[in-house]
Amino acid sequence: MNNNVCKSVDPIEDCHPIIHCPVETTISMIGGKYKSLILWKLMTTKTLRFSQLRKEIPRATPKMLTSQLRELESNGLISRTVFPVVPPKVEYCLTDFGKSIKPVLEAMYKWGSHCLKNQGLDVDCSMVAITD
Repeated sequence: MNNNVCKSVDPIEDCHPIIHCPVETTISMIGGKYKSLILWKLMTTKTLRFSQLRKEIPRATPKMLTSQLRELESNGLISRTVFPVVPPKVEYCLTDFGKSIKPVLEAMYKWGSHCLKNQGLDVDCSMVAITD
């Protein structure tokens, strides 16, 4: 299989190999400004409406939150359900694929907690350890 991407048919121009890196793939899927936090909130609450997510993540503007939710949905990590009522009701929940990211997020939480502890700081955010 040819793993080169060429921008031109000119053989003199550079061709760049396509890299399939697991870490880059993970970061591309969960590495947005609020994506990990959205996923975390959905792991602990199961289903949230947009207004609830706004309350849970107050620093996210509605535009940014919408963008992050769309990307997570596009990547198959969350599901969006629209109810035909006025005003519109939209709920978000994790897909089975989205639930599979739980060990990664838990490891990030533990690692981040350890880093904070080493700096003499306590965990002080809206994320709480996930308990099953």
